[in-house]
Amino acid sequence: MARVAAALALAFLVACSGLSTPPRAADAAPPVPTTGAESPQGRGDVILNLFQWTWDAVAAECTSTIGPAGFGYVQVSPPQETIRGTEWWTSYQPVSYRIEGKLGTRAEFAAMVDSCNSAGVEVIADAVINHTTGVGNGSGTGVAGTPYGVDDFPGLYGAEDFHDCRTDISDYTNRWQVQNCRLVGLQDLRTESDDVRTTIAAYMNDLLDLGVAGFRIDAAKHIPAEDLVAIKAELSDPDVYWVQEVIGAPGEPIQPSEYLGSGDSHEFAYSRELKTRFDGRIKDLRTIGDGKLLSASAGVFVDNHDTERNAETMNETWGAKYVLANTFMLSWPYGSPSVYSGYRFTDKDAGVPGSTETTVPDADCASATWTCTQRWTEIQGMVGFHNQVAGTEVTNWWDDGGNHIAYGRGAKGYVSINNTGASVTRTYQTSLPSGTYCDVIAADDCSQTITVAADGTFTATLPAYGALALHVGALSGGDAPQEGDPTTVAVDFAVTASTVWGQDVYVVGSIPQLGAWSTGAAVKLSAATYPTWTGAVDVPAGTTFEYKYIKKDASGAVTWESGANRTATATSSDDGTGQDTWR
Repeated sequence: MARVAAALALAFLVACSGLSTPPRAADAAPPVPTTGAESPQGRGDVILNLFQWTWDAVAAECTSTIGPAGFGYVQVSPPQETIRGTEWWTSYQPVSYRIEGKLGTRAEFAAMVDSCNSAGVEVIADAVINHTTGVGNGSGTGVAGTPYGVDDFPGLYGAEDFHDCRTDISDYTNRWQVQNCRLVGLQDLRTESDDVRTTIAAYMNDLLDLGVAGFRIDAAKHIPAEDLVAIKAELSDPDVYWVQEVIGAPGEPIQPSEYLGSGDSHEFAYSRELKTRFDGRIKDLRTIGDGKLLSASAGVFVDNHDTERNAETMNETWGAKYVLANTFMLSWPYGSPSVYSGYRFTDKDAGVPGSTETTVPDADCASATWTCTQRWTEIQGMVGFHNQVAGTEVTNWWDDGGNHIAYGRGAKGYVSINNTGASVTRTYQTSLPSGTYCDVIAADDCSQTITVAADGTFTATLPAYGALALHVGALSGGDAPQEGDPTTVAVDFAVTASTVWGQDVYVVGSIPQLGAWSTGAAVKLSAATYPTWTGAVDVPAGTTFEYKYIKKDASGAVTWESGANRTATATSSDDGTGQDTWR
């Protein structure tokens, strides 16, 4: 989950003059921040949030579905001991840090982590560290038998470990109240205390020892950012990934950006905007990242367990539009996406049907109770799309001025979304190589295909409130290159080029595989052997093409090398274009 920028050599740019720009189509969209860093196990970075799934059910789902679908992470509900009760929110009222609760035992949790890791999926735990249970529950016994009182949590906390404010937060424009008073009656921990910090860190270290790979920090907004920095410094892995629940709202003094010193933050404004756009005009989604957290620091989602209940965002009751919103999130290069999977309800406080005060039943995707979005064809197809196009920029943007949009991801993928009540037919311009592609939204068996012509165009009809998605990792059987098949040739590129900090070198050219002269679809080269930048691109055998090298900085500014366009032909014995030198 960590996003680590590639190391760039500390060298000065060799000054060039007399730059010549090759003939090329005007870029269809401005540079867009990109994400898609691969997880340590080589999978994608998409998180699946399995809300209120038992440890045994999560383990089975990792093996059967989550791993094969290409999710990199699964987020699980809070694992610590809590108060008794059937409501879902009882899971967010801790009484101890024992890994014993409604969702399973410590042994089952450890086995779940092992099973998920074996399936190529790492585990993120929802960590409730801002508070304990509160005055509404007085005293009692937790689900694992631990006794507690309002100011007495044996072996953990006493009255001195909670803030002196004993009233509920009434003014969210008052920073002190938000971070010192009670959130809906819950006892607010004195997180500036060294003893409290050490106790919290010990709990999180226990989870790390069990193999957890990261944390979602619940109610982070109610903990001063500097306290979270201090707690994280006490972890056995102080660089562990975590994303913080900071619900920023206009006019409030506490905003997500102030928490980036210890990790990522959820960008709630992203989810709110998705709801606004899909309820209005989606053509403005092109600027959804404007004015928000930087992409590399933002955790994004269509909905979560809170927002699906309070109508702050879309939820699965939106039907086809909900699927379209997830399609957009998984195809647009902003933030680290999290897909939500929970259960259906009519009472927003109700826990999973069949829950008791101490247990939750296993998820059953054959039942109408569970949404099981991770099994939907569209979601699985788009997780694969997201992983395939990682690191590419948006290209070939098109919209009809209203609710029909289309865009590419470099020369690796293309998406079109129809947020209207009527079918639409259009010819689309892409940067994809020619071939017959599986529509990964329409079917999971490549039974529905789209043929892209040599010029990168294709014609398709989208159903009402429908979408299509194509990517180079999902070609129909007849077009998929086989071992020894000379249909495509891996053409190697190598150029010696000095750069300044923040610059990268790309190759762009006259064919779709090289972006069709669109700088947004250019192929990024590796600096592993700096000052020589290298890369390889699959090109149809026998193709003669033109190309040039460009440099891009962090702002998206482009510098073209000078001189005439370079030329090459992909042959079956191709060993590359040779060693080039920036000019």
